[in-house]
Amino acid sequence: MQDIIDRLEMLRVGARLGGGQARIDAQHARGKLTARERLEALMDPGSFEEMDLFVEHNCTDFGMADNHIAGDGVVTGVGTIYGRRVFAFSQDFTVFGGSLSESNARKICKIMDMAIKVGAPVVGLNDSGGARIQEGVASLAGYAEVFQRNVLASGVVPQISAIMGPCAGGAVYSPALTDFIMMVKDTSYMFLTGPEVVKTVTHEDVSAEQLGGAITHSTRSGVADFAYENDLVLLKQLRRLLAFLPSSNREPAPRIDTGDDPKRTIFSLDNLVPNDPQRPYDMKELVEKVVDNGDFLEIQAGYAKNIIIGLARLNGQSVGIVANQPMVLAGCLDIASSVKAARFVRFCDCFNIPIITFVDVPGFLPGMQQELGGIIKHGAKLLFAYAEATVPKVTVITRKAYGGAYDVMSSKHLRGDLNYAWPNAEIAVMGPKGAAEIIFRNEIKASPNHEAKLKEVTAAYAANFANPFIAARKGFIDDVIMPHDTRWRVIRGLQTLEGKQLSLPWKKHDNLPL
Repeated sequence: MQDIIDRLEMLRVGARLGGGQARIDAQHARGKLTARERLEALMDPGSFEEMDLFVEHNCTDFGMADNHIAGDGVVTGVGTIYGRRVFAFSQDFTVFGGSLSESNARKICKIMDMAIKVGAPVVGLNDSGGARIQEGVASLAGYAEVFQRNVLASGVVPQISAIMGPCAGGAVYSPALTDFIMMVKDTSYMFLTGPEVVKTVTHEDVSAEQLGGAITHSTRSGVADFAYENDLVLLKQLRRLLAFLPSSNREPAPRIDTGDDPKRTIFSLDNLVPNDPQRPYDMKELVEKVVDNGDFLEIQAGYAKNIIIGLARLNGQSVGIVANQPMVLAGCLDIASSVKAARFVRFCDCFNIPIITFVDVPGFLPGMQQELGGIIKHGAKLLFAYAEATVPKVTVITRKAYGGAYDVMSSKHLRGDLNYAWPNAEIAVMGPKGAAEIIFRNEIKASPNHEAKLKEVTAAYAANFANPFIAARKGFIDDVIMPHDTRWRVIRGLQTLEGKQLSLPWKKHDNLPL
């Protein structure tokens, strides 16, 4: 028996070496951790239990019959993060470049099936050369099997993809189907066709970093939600992200004791909004002051900066934050910001996370580029997301809420549960000056001093209509609140809405305006 035990341990040691020490050293030389080192850093100490350690490929072509390595290029299993169960797979670049084989895909599908059954998140640590060419269509079939699981798991359990090396061709579609994508600067990239193919076909000379690096995808394409300096920082932040999320759609958003007084008043907010309506201010300051201990995990911070999205806690409860950012494009909604916020709102709704919306929006960004880019349909995505969301929705209008953008930003008319406004808020079809120019055009023309008359009627319009009290009289605003009370009023609103239930007409699924 001891011989069998010794042989088993020897096999385990060999399997855990992956492609061997030389390839492990090469991985380290690139500034990257190995597949198993990443899982050790991600999971609670000693909690990870590996599955399918001895699985090998079944390919016999191109000399592969004599080239077997236990595990076949991916490490799969289950562990815990902050004591909660998480399934994970980590591609091993030291074994066949982490390429995906039929056996490799079966390992990944197995843990994804388990995660769906038991209701636990799935984390994928991607570091792969793509489909294993020697296996041909079998490896492509393996990718499609993984894609199918991604779709089935969507909205059922959180799925997070960490891109920690190359991710090219069909391999990019599994991460694209997950809820969040994290990348490492300088060592990870994603693209459908690499720099060589691009140069051959379009004659563009680009590097892998320019084409699909972490900075490119987190600031220009919007494909990645986060970009970090190295593997360890990414894995630490991945743990932080999961701490905000429920394990599945069958559970409420997690709640912890943060020690922050829910009734804490914030008098500095009374002076946050400038008297000049044209002057910007930083909405992120408001968010960080209102949430528990200033702990705000911003998502897609470098992309579509005119809107802010992220996760935080209020009185210990996880919440999703959506906020216009007056510092960028005056907080206007455009194509990129509408899609960015819409996807986040739908994610929060999938996983029972209440949505808090801070509004300062002068409208949709005008211009030929936006119209030809489809701002009508893309803006409708955000409208659709808010309208279909059934989680508690609390909205605070801090300054401007003009035109259709007022409607879209979680208004009472899209089943907003509690809608508040600060005393200086302006809720109108358009700004006072533009409205006055239309309504009082005849009086302005007839006046000997057009400019003085315009100033006079603009001030009159602003006093009578550009304030929150008209909307409050109609019941569209539930209360006009003092800025310094914002934290407590939002928390109290969430307490009021606890246990909210909303029935919807039966449907197979909706038809989002894609």
